[in-house]
Amino acid sequence: MKIGYSRKTLMALLLTTSLMPAAASATQILTYSDHEPLGGMRTRFINDVFFPAIEKESQGRLKIDPHWGGELNTSYEALGKVSKGEVDMATVVPEYNAEQLPLHQIFKSFPVGPAGAQQVAFFRRAYADIPAFPAELKRNNVVSVFLETGYPLAFFSSKAMSDLGEIKGGTWRSASFWHRDFLQSAGAKPVTMPWGEPTYNALKTGAIDGMMLNVDSGYDLKAYQFASNVLISKKLWLGHLYILAMNEKTWDKLSTEDQAAIQRAAETAYHSLGAVMDRRFNTQIDDLRNVGAKVRILKPQEIAQWQTTTHYQAAQAKWVKEQKAKGVNDAGTVMKQVNTIMDEAMQQKAHQE
Repeated sequence: MKIGYSRKTLMALLLTTSLMPAAASATQILTYSDHEPLGGMRTRFINDVFFPAIEKESQGRLKIDPHWGGELNTSYEALGKVSKGEVDMATVVPEYNAEQLPLHQIFKSFPVGPAGAQQVAFFRRAYADIPAFPAELKRNNVVSVFLETGYPLAFFSSKAMSDLGEIKGGTWRSASFWHRDFLQSAGAKPVTMPWGEPTYNALKTGAIDGMMLNVDSGYDLKAYQFASNVLISKKLWLGHLYILAMNEKTWDKLSTEDQAAIQRAAETAYHSLGAVMDRRFNTQIDDLRNVGAKVRILKPQEIAQWQTTTHYQAAQAKWVKEQKAKGVNDAGTVMKQVNTIMDEAMQQKAHQE
């Protein structure tokens, strides 16, 4: 028995068949990995603002499949994972990759710096004006699609301190080698130890007198239970950069249209990031006070004194010399460039105030 199709039915089948490959390839899923759980200011911002903006700007062609809380990698593994293409995107912390990203360590070498929108502008300008930073990422087979940053620095102390000079003689925990230099210059004994329970227990037992770190990490650790005296200022610079990096081959395979969509999404996110950071900073102080912490905002003269006490420029010069010995020959040039951008950012901030 001969089975035939009407001309109308045949045309409909051909049209359906021709559309199937396009529909199947219309959406590209990009796997994203983050070592932190979804809940903090940074993770919520990229999940609630940046990722939806990518989907919107790409008209649904790009979707993000996020994995939080170290499900796919730890903070120390992130660069390797995205470099090898085991994930499409990941948040990379330069501080945990000092060997692979030596020049990126410069950002944390300042004791004082801008906050909020001006901090966002500082990092964006550094990347735009200093080719060494994107080049360093390229050598690791990744590109930056968004520069995330965080809260200012805070001092959590077990004892009441009338000023920062009273850290002298105490034992203070900090993860950053720059901050350990600053603490030593201030006459304190700097120590490092694993984050989490070991640090919490060190506060509880009195093994350390305090911590020098970003205010939100201190809050999340509940450091206020044993170090309830908090000195803080928006001008206390942490310089903690979180690079939302994409595998270079993944980026290159995207159409020009989709690359532009991601860049537009980043612009949209940058536009609101500063205001979100400022608002959440104030909320963080309120939260600390609500749980019984004694929070004091440092005065401008105290900030200036801290900047002098740290001898940060001597620490920078020492670091440059060490890097040159390791073959990082442009360390001095890049350090000068970043210092120039920082000076101009602080001058602009002072003028606005």
